[in-house]
Parts: sequence; structure tokens; C-alpha cells
Amino acid sequence: MTEQALCNAMRLHGGAVYRLALCRTQNTADAEDVYQDVFLRLFEQETAHWDSERTRAWLLRATVNRCTDIHRFRLRRPVLALEDIPELARPVDDRAGELWDTVARLPEKLRTVVHLHYAEGYSTEEIAALLGVPAATVRTRLHRARLKLKDLLGGNEDE
Repeated sequence: MTEQALCNAMRLHGGAVYRLALCRTQNTADAEDVYQDVFLRLFEQETAHWDSERTRAWLLRATVNRCTDIHRFRLRRPVLALEDIPELARPVDDRAGELWDTVARLPEKLRTVVHLHYAEGYSTEEIAALLGVPAATVRTRLHRARLKLKDLLGGNEDE
């Protein structure tokens, strides 16, 4: 891959990679590391015949894989979460922040499909292809995530 193509990919897809990494890792430092690692791996790929959508799909799949690697590492070597340090916790001042903070409390599998569907705009079929699971599994996870969010946010049956 050329340097210009890498810069173009970072400009077009860097935000999506970072947001997904942040959603999965729940840590800005880890998300930045994932971002860097994923684009370094892309630089090493032979992408001459890739279109923008294939590049985006590859980047998001690589992001999921790298986040999984970090998660496995953290299972062996636990770290202190920023939320556990009160002076570093950021205040939430709007309804959207409250919603995404609640999404952050979902289990990783639910959190990932919610992020890809609502923040990145992927269909359930596209998410299924990215994650390597059946589309029905993605729809089930979205349904469970909505129910869990409704419960966590105190919604009633009609909402």
C-alpha cells in the first residue's frame, strides 16, 4: 500500500476504526493503540485492487480482532479502569452521553453490535459478515441489547 493510500484510508475510515476500538476496549489509550496497529497492518497489505468498502470492512474486522487480542491479554493481566478513579471520570451532561454510557455497560458482544448498527450504520447482514456470525445472531443480540438498555434506562413496556 502506498503512503497516499494509507492517508486516504485513515481520513475516510479512521473515525470508524477509533470509535469501534473505543467501544470494544472502553479505554482511550487501548483504542489509540488498536487504531495504530490496525493501520500499520493495513499498510503492509496488498490493497491495490480494493475499493473503499472492502478497505472499510477489512479495517473493522482487523479492529475487532485486535480488540479481542487486547481483551485476552487483559484477562491474564488485569488493569485498573479509569472509571474507578473518580478524578479522571468525565461528567455526562446530555441525554446522548447517558445513553452511550449505558451502552458501554453492556456485555461486549451486545455493545459491539449496537455500535456497528447505530453508530456506524451497518445492516445486520453486514455486521454478521464482519463478525463471522449468522445474521440471526446479530438480530438476537440487537434485540437483547435493546431490552437490556430499556431495563437499565428505566423504560416502560411502550417505549
